Amino acid sequence: MLAVMTLITGIIYPLGMTGIAQVLFPHQANGSLIAENGKVIGSELIGQNFTSPKYFHGRPSAAGNGYDAGASSGSNLGPTSKKLIDRVKADAAKLHAENPDAPVPVDLVTASASGLDPDITPAGAYFQVPRVAKARGLAEAQVRHLVDQHIESRTLGIVGEAHVNVLKLNLALDALKPGKA
Repeated sequence: MLAVMTLITGIIYPLGMTGIAQVLFPHQANGSLIAENGKVIGSELIGQNFTSPKYFHGRPSAAGNGYDAGASSGSNLGPTSKKLIDRVKADAAKLHAENPDAPVPVDLVTASASGLDPDITPAGAYFQVPRVAKARGLAEAQVRHLVDQHIESRTLGIVGEAHVNVLKLNLALDALKPGKA
């Protein structure tokens, strides 16, 4: 019985599910990879560390050295942790200096549970519009329109929250030319 169950659950079932996934959902089964000019540049499912002012930035990452999929995890720092409070205050101050006329969205100063979240809230994206527009020499309305186009709504209208995939938004931003909406 042990040998039969090992064969069924350890070999036949996983290979069967992998085969079905490859046929029905090949993009997702292969990691939801995004390629540009034939070269894989990232995944829709894992955040990347964008630091240039001309790009939208994702959530802070607590995974290894930042967005390290091999070290996926939260920081395990509790809400009363001095280290966490100091980091959030420093991040909030830096972001407030970047855009003093708007409140800092919480997702731009807090890491996700996995540390690999590829998405930010629409508020997080709109907050960054002035910096990105200035760094690229674009009109804020043009960049705001691009954000509008990349807001993904709740799954089935009820699951999750509206979000913006940072990698997809930055790729669209790279394709945008000044004066072109």
